[in-house]
Amino acid sequence: MSVTDLLSIQLYTLRSLEDVDRILDTVAEAGYRYVETVGSHLENAASIKSKLDARGLKASSSHVSMAALREKPESVIEACQTLGFKDLFMPAVPPEQRDMDAEGWRSLGRELGEMAHRFHEQGISLGYHNHHWELKPKDGSRTALELIFEAAGDSPLAWQVDVAWLARGNVDPKEWIHRYRSKITAAHVKDIAPPGQNEDQDGWADVGSGILNWHELWRTCREAGAQWMVVEHDKPADPAQTARASFAFLRTIED
Repeated sequence: MSVTDLLSIQLYTLRSLEDVDRILDTVAEAGYRYVETVGSHLENAASIKSKLDARGLKASSSHVSMAALREKPESVIEACQTLGFKDLFMPAVPPEQRDMDAEGWRSLGRELGEMAHRFHEQGISLGYHNHHWELKPKDGSRTALELIFEAAGDSPLAWQVDVAWLARGNVDPKEWIHRYRSKITAAHVKDIAPPGQNEDQDGWADVGSGILNWHELWRTCREAGAQWMVVEHDKPADPAQTARASFAFLRTIED
């Protein structure tokens, strides 16, 4: 399987372009075949599917808010089916919840685990996407991320590992990827600029131009079970350039 068969891009990366048609044109011109949609795209899935089809693109996966999962799961499932993908990820809790105590994170894990069971029955894998705040200790040395997975128990809750956010959380990404390898279905492929650089981009970098060794990390993620490798940049200065440069670099990787 070639790298381009595994490679997707999170459309959040290009949100500053605003227009969906312009965003999808940019992605297709950069060489991508797959995109990871955001929650708002699920609200108009038929239109997005038509736009993807017109450009020879497919949806690999999507993010979806916890509110949507709670309030309209049937609509979310229908949107996944319309767009033709099976991997769905809850990307983050609202800002006011990111400093929850241990019981708050356990409660989240239990709820996501129950949701994962229900979505699994419809042929959809529901997973969690991490940032760095889940790496803070909440119960002794145990972090919020550990509490989520522990509370989810034997549910089919998956993990979209955001490798660069693990690094930002001051942990060894490879260690965590190995520890939870049975849960990983996708990875976010992003990079961190050298210290003092790209401060206008919150310190992120185009993939391949930062400090992370993506030749090695790609292999680590794939060996742990990541089926989708999804490019992301949280605050690019030039989204089109980020899409092009990241794709060009990742094409050099041998899967």
